[in-house]
Amino acid sequence: MATVARMIRVLLVDDDALVRAGLALILGGADHIAVVGEVGDGQRAVTAVRGGGVDLVLMDIRMPVMDGIAATSAILALPDPPKVIVLTTFDADEYVVRALAAGANGFLLKDTSPAEIVAAIGKVVGGEPMLSPTITQQLIRQVTDAAPDARDDAAATRVGCLTERELEVARAVGGGSSNAEIAVSLHLSIATVKAHIAHIFTKLDATNRVQVAIAMHEADLL
Repeated sequence: MATVARMIRVLLVDDDALVRAGLALILGGADHIAVVGEVGDGQRAVTAVRGGGVDLVLMDIRMPVMDGIAATSAILALPDPPKVIVLTTFDADEYVVRALAAGANGFLLKDTSPAEIVAAIGKVVGGEPMLSPTITQQLIRQVTDAAPDARDDAAATRVGCLTERELEVARAVGGGSSNAEIAVSLHLSIATVKAHIAHIFTKLDATNRVQVAIAMHEADLL
């Protein structure tokens, strides 16, 4: 896991008070994570993030007033937004696909073990992938199977802007590899891998690794 130099400030967003309480209890046991707020709908989540001081949002999907998908889009449109992990009951939930395509940085199942939740938060804040290769491919198929051909052409144009090395890194990202795995396979330092990924995100107009994988798939490079 990437080393995080400072406390990770987390906002909990779920309309179930018991879920929020359980998550707060879990995260309270981690010395590098601080729960800085709890809200019960997406609109209040956006307001809380606007107030600053949030590094990561744990976002439920189905909520009143504003659902998690709309809230995720609104939060990620803000200047210097926090990371967003969506919470769900099912790993193939259509709403999760939509949230990831909208820019969420990953997802957690609500029955994920406490240790895995804590580890996942550290990984996302450190720039590591959240999804297993199997789940990534399931999500890509659900998004791209209904995509029009025009999206394929647009993806090919964007991917064409990548350098040869960036293309190698993007393929590895699309395959679900972590930064450490990419560094080993391509004989690069982790810092160099992170720099390449930052450039790839910019060139592909992506906000998360799933969007990179989708672009590579649409360009027929995965």
